[in-house]
Amino acid sequence: MPNSKIIPFNKPYLTGKETIYIEDAAKRGKLSGDGYYTKKCQSFFEEKFNFKKVFLTTSCTDALEMAAILLDIHQGDEIIIPSYTFVSTANAFILRGATIRFADSHLQHPGIDEDNIETLITPNTKAIVVVHYAGIACDMDKIIALAEKYNLFIIEDAAQAIDSFYKGRALGSIGHFATFSFHETKNIISGEGGMLVINDEQFIQRAEIIREKGTNRNKFFRGEVDKYNWVDIGSSFLPSEITAAFLLAQIEQMDIIQQKRQMLWNTYYDELQILKNKGIILPAIPDFASNNAHAFYLICNNLKERDALIQHLKTDNIMAVFHYLSLHGSPYFKEKHDGRILPNADKFSDCLIRLPLYFELTQKDITDIIVPLVKSFF
Repeated sequence: MPNSKIIPFNKPYLTGKETIYIEDAAKRGKLSGDGYYTKKCQSFFEEKFNFKKVFLTTSCTDALEMAAILLDIHQGDEIIIPSYTFVSTANAFILRGATIRFADSHLQHPGIDEDNIETLITPNTKAIVVVHYAGIACDMDKIIALAEKYNLFIIEDAAQAIDSFYKGRALGSIGHFATFSFHETKNIISGEGGMLVINDEQFIQRAEIIREKGTNRNKFFRGEVDKYNWVDIGSSFLPSEITAAFLLAQIEQMDIIQQKRQMLWNTYYDELQILKNKGIILPAIPDFASNNAHAFYLICNNLKERDALIQHLKTDNIMAVFHYLSLHGSPYFKEKHDGRILPNADKFSDCLIRLPLYFELTQKDITDIIVPLVKSFF
């Protein structure tokens, strides 16, 4: 008999204070951004994770685009990014005219293969963008060594990596820039929303201008100039106070949210160890990385098996999903790709399945419904 309970892949969690803070934001009479709630959120992240400067943005995509502008990326520049990532990681630099050089993933996990990067570096390389897939850190010592050797910038795409660490350092505090997402599928959410972290002080003042449509409006409000002008390129990257108010309610409960997600992740991991006998790969956590329990995934043996497992679970009202499709083979980019085969990125595109993981999921849902169905498939 099919399971009657519908278990979605994701369900946004509300702490209970979101609407209270949104109402308060409205009563304060400023909803357009950079007000009380924006500043509260930015200060929280700077203090908790030792980020030098934080700017809330409307999305992680916008944060990446700001980083590309701040680096003055233009035609002729080359950017190294993993092929197995979301399209925003590449789009931000494509929009500035850059050439993308895609790197392969590791054999055992979807993160960028750090040992594959140096072969891609040319005199035109400007930056390395590392993606901390599922909140699991890349080997940042190797990345830093390459950046210093070739005078490159490091951008951490930490969209999935809030409250995750590399050798005790918060992800997002290591690169020159870092970007985060608060999309509804992330651990901490604001519906849509993101954050740019700047750890290199030389970029902070210009970031403030770019985020305000290229104007020195903030200097005017601080009384540093008698009027504000258009002084640089920019766009409308800052979120409203409504978004920031929602986010504050979430980050106040971050520890509780993270503890619950970690418990659910560990339950999956413990219960599904037996699948290793079937050739299934479970998430790998390197010794240098912490685990923020953003996602629990399995690597199946092939595409047919992965798709069949998704359908098997769906028949019993469990909504599991696959993830990225390799960008180097995408309809937009495949004619621009340099022809290198990236077998590991393609393997994860074909074989990776993500299981439901959200705050209101219960341990009993996992042990009594999801795990037995996954085991029965194999």
